[in-house]
Amino acid sequence: MTVMPAAFLGHGNPMNALERNRYTDAWRQFGAAVPRPRAILVISAHWYTNATAVTSMVRPRTIHDFYGFPQELFDVEYPAPGAPDVAEAVADVCKPRWVGQDIDSWGIDHGTWSVLLHAFPDASIPVVQMSLNAFKPAEQHLELGEKLRPLREDGVLIIGSGNIVHNLRAVDFKQTESGYDWAHRFDDSAREILTSAPSEVATLDAHADFDKSVPTPDHFLPLLYVAGLAGDQPMDLLVDGHAAGSISMAAYTLGLDAEITPFDGDAAGAALPESFPALDSNL
Repeated sequence: MTVMPAAFLGHGNPMNALERNRYTDAWRQFGAAVPRPRAILVISAHWYTNATAVTSMVRPRTIHDFYGFPQELFDVEYPAPGAPDVAEAVADVCKPRWVGQDIDSWGIDHGTWSVLLHAFPDASIPVVQMSLNAFKPAEQHLELGEKLRPLREDGVLIIGSGNIVHNLRAVDFKQTESGYDWAHRFDDSAREILTSAPSEVATLDAHADFDKSVPTPDHFLPLLYVAGLAGDQPMDLLVDGHAAGSISMAAYTLGLDAEITPFDGDAAGAALPESFPALDSNL
């Protein structure tokens, strides 16, 4: 079987699930370009918990883990089947690290379904989510990503879903399509590493703009898993841009032999609702 590509997708505002713009179009083209996976493993920023685990239920539920958005977004369902056999394979390749099997706690959260709705809209491919252990250092997340490599040779598409820059306290609703200078600087430095030596991505914690760009690790850590998969193999930029000043929409692919064409339409990503409570939204 062909070695499956992998990707890190900057998911941003959940409203992107309902819209079409240059980010969602890039996700669609990515989904159309990869060989059909036997399963998809997603490391989502929104399963940030106290252990490393994978969903192993047959029918994972769609989780609407956010607040302050219109009812239309809460009505979205992504009824993909689960893949208990893939969950077991994840636990096996990660040994001696322990990976728990979650049969009833989590499901498919918006960090996963907001991008898969575009990349694989028919929801027919089994989906497994892997949690982020909040108590482990960056080096261990990078190591776990490296351990997942054999799954790519077994038809599993691995996606990290988060945002390289994600600072909700600095959100500026007026900056619909732009970012602060510090957000651009950090994004640019991340791009230099990811497109040359991805395994060095954890060194970004020494960057002068790291604390502003990554005030909490949850949205940054999914990138480390894909960088761990890549090792010294350069990644390719899929799409880039910023939203609300302090959110990077950059996305990268690994091992994707395809050309993505720019979206011919409104370039802006989804807008946040007016008077949006960013800090209380689980954005």
